[in-house]
Amino acid sequence: MDALRPVPRTLLRDRAYLAIRDAIVSGEIEAGAVVRDGELAARLGLSRAPVRDAFARLVDEGLLESKPQSYTRVTPVVAADVRDAAAVVGAMHELAVRTAVPRLSAADLDGMRAANERFAEAVGAGDVDAALRADDALHDVLVRVGGNRAAAATVARYTPLIRRLERRRFGEGGNCRSAGLHERLIAACADGDVTGAVRVTAEIWRGLVDLADPDRPRPREQP
Repeated sequence: MDALRPVPRTLLRDRAYLAIRDAIVSGEIEAGAVVRDGELAARLGLSRAPVRDAFARLVDEGLLESKPQSYTRVTPVVAADVRDAAAVVGAMHELAVRTAVPRLSAADLDGMRAANERFAEAVGAGDVDAALRADDALHDVLVRVGGNRAAAATVARYTPLIRRLERRRFGEGGNCRSAGLHERLIAACADGDVTGAVRVTAEIWRGLVDLADPDRPRPREQP
C-alpha cells in the first residue's frame, strides 16, 4: 500500500488529509514517527499549505500530536483512547441503526450482503485492508440511510483511531468473528427488527471495546 502518492490538485486540503490519515492508519507512517510538512508536501505533489491544514485536523482528531516550534509526530496507539473512541462510535452506529432499519430498501440489504461476502473473503485471505474497507462499506449503508449528519461526522472522525488497533491485532494473528455477527445484523435488518439489529450492533462494538482493553472487567449480561 502506498497512500503517499501525488494527488490531483482539487480539494487539496481534503485530499492531503485523507492521504496522510490513511498512511497513519495503515502503519505506512508508524506510531511515534516525526512528520514534516515539507517532506510530505513533496511526496504528495502539493504545497505546504494543504499539508499543514491536514496536520491541524489530524492533531484535533488524535492521530498526530504537536509541540509548537518543536515537532509534529504520530501518536502512539493508546488502549484507553481506542476504547473511548469505540464506545462513542458504537453509540452512533446504534443510533443510525434505529433510524435506518425501517428505511432500508432491498438494494441497501443487497449492498450489505455483498459487503459481508467481501469481508469474509478478505478475512480468510488475511487481506486486512480489504476486510476493513468491506466492514466500513457494510456499516456505512446504515449510517447513510439513517441520515443523521452529526452521527455520520462522529463516526468518520473517530473510526480511524479504532482501525489502527484493529490492523495491529490482525497483524498479530488475531481472529475476527464479525462475519457471523454481520449475518445476524443483516437478518435483523431484513426482518425489520429494530431491537434485534441494535442488539447485534452493540455486540459488534462491544467486541471492539474489548479488543482495545482485553483485561477490562466486563459488565454482567442482563437476563
